[in-house]
Amino acid sequence: MFTIIGGDGKEYGPVTADQIRAWIGGGRANFDTKAKAVGSDEWRRIGDYTEFTAPGEAPPALVDESVLADRSLRLGAAVIDRACGMVVALPGALLLGATFLRAVLEASRGGELNMEDVDTGRAAIGGLVLGAGLLVLTILQIWMLTTRGQSIGKRIIGIRIVRAPDGGLPGFVHGWLLRNLVPGVISLLPWVGMMFVLADIFFIFGPERRCLHDYLAGTRVVKV
Repeated sequence: MFTIIGGDGKEYGPVTADQIRAWIGGGRANFDTKAKAVGSDEWRRIGDYTEFTAPGEAPPALVDESVLADRSLRLGAAVIDRACGMVVALPGALLLGATFLRAVLEASRGGELNMEDVDTGRAAIGGLVLGAGLLVLTILQIWMLTTRGQSIGKRIIGIRIVRAPDGGLPGFVHGWLLRNLVPGVISLLPWVGMMFVLADIFFIFGPERRCLHDYLAGTRVVKV
């Protein structure tokens, strides 16, 4: 029997070794999580206990397919995250005004950017509000992904990103840099980007329910 310190700093237990293995598989704990055996006052890493990994051996890959996030849950989280972006962008878009947005849309279609009928002062304020809102949302999402393995959508839905195979928190590099920024840059490349986006979508239908960006970042998504 063991007591562990969760990611929220609270103590959980006493629980059996099997329960802790299930938590590791579900991403709620990892081999760096602090734990102490019943009857002991010494806190140690879970990975230091022979019940979970034999001396000299690497931690085993403890993955239970039943804890993998369903595809529908992942889609729901992605929809919520997109909706958050739209809500944050709305005030700035309203300040920019329909005239400015029409001018930008026309320019995107190959026409000239006609600013004659645009209120430049209002457009400048709208641009600042839009940029500030998206920047704050981006920083919040990066912080949540780094510290919790969850975006706003994933937290609402009840799923999280973990490192494969040990179930640890993804951190900044795996949680955002490799999983979001790099795929985002690749998706902008002509032709290659379109093929990458399609492959990224279809990969989730594999037995591990991992998108291409999950393999790129070395992560998987599990239920909380």
